[in-house]
Amino acid sequence: MIITFHKSSYKQAVKLKPAQKERLKKALVLFQNAPNHPDLYNHPLTGEWVGHRSIALGGDWRAHYIAKDDSVVLFVAVGTHSQLYD
Repeated sequence: MIITFHKSSYKQAVKLKPAQKERLKKALVLFQNAPNHPDLYNHPLTGEWVGHRSIALGGDWRAHYIAKDDSVVLFVAVGTHSQLYD
């Protein structure tokens, strides 16, 4: 699986504190190997995020993505639950 980042989500990821960056890195490795692993809580989104999916990065942190095809995903947002939904 090829993981790509939208420019805005890349900027969000770069600004994360080291602990959150490590969470993101671990979640992406797990996602790449087992995208439906229960720890990721991979699920479709509704409302303004319909068509996107979300994975948990630990704690209140989430990453939203779009599956471009069977082998390419584009992460479009990274942040806390309140940052992404409020």
